[in-house]
Amino acid sequence: MIKIKVNGKEKELEEEITIKKLIDLLGLADRPLAVELNKEVVKKENHNSVRLKDGDTVEIIHFVGGG
Repeated sequence: MIKIKVNGKEKELEEEITIKKLIDLLGLADRPLAVELNKEVVKKENHNSVRLKDGDTVEIIHFVGGG
């Protein structure tokens, strides 16, 4: 079990997962978004390879269109 912080809220995961898997779990797949891991932006092409570890802090910003 690992604990991470996502957008300021603690979240427990059963194992280390990738950023891509977290995005899927949160229902944010297929949306334009930006991800910051421990205060560093993670490029979209790296979401499938960067694994989250115990104590990591993730900020996910998703964009909403409108007029």
